[in-house]
Amino acid sequence: MSMCRSFAVAAMFLFAVFAATAIAADTPGLGQKVTEADLALWDITIGPDGKGLPPGSGTFIQGAAIYEQKCEACHGKDGTGGTNAALANAPGKTDRTMALYVPNATTIFDFTRRAMPWPQPKTLTNDEVYALTAYILARNKVIGENEVMNAQTLPKVRMPNRDGFIPRFPDKMP
Repeated sequence: MSMCRSFAVAAMFLFAVFAATAIAADTPGLGQKVTEADLALWDITIGPDGKGLPPGSGTFIQGAAIYEQKCEACHGKDGTGGTNAALANAPGKTDRTMALYVPNATTIFDFTRRAMPWPQPKTLTNDEVYALTAYILARNKVIGENEVMNAQTLPKVRMPNRDGFIPRFPDKMP
């Protein structure tokens, strides 16, 4: 048998053994099994009914200080627009902002918690997210400036455009 043919036969044999081993294995042997604790770190979904909201609380005043420090550079003074979207209308304007568009206040909390501040998402504490949510809601006159937002009060906030949506899961609506 020629050297080239011997090499080809050996390569095919090794490939067949490797393929049979890979098929027989339960896993490809990469990484490690995901535990419930691992999943819990990523399971941060907040439903319209408030299910999944973490402990904590925040107010407009607390949110104003956090906003100035961590959000103003992108969203502008008082949330009226900067290099990124406006979160509230400037005096005298009536444009639809994100806070006036979403059907549930929990959506604002959920998005802020997952995606802000850019470019360091998921670095805000729960109290900071509640405070920023209170700030955004109060700037849009959805809640009063003295209201406290937490896991009990946030799902009860009635958003102006709530009836502008047909819920996919009506049984999960508060």
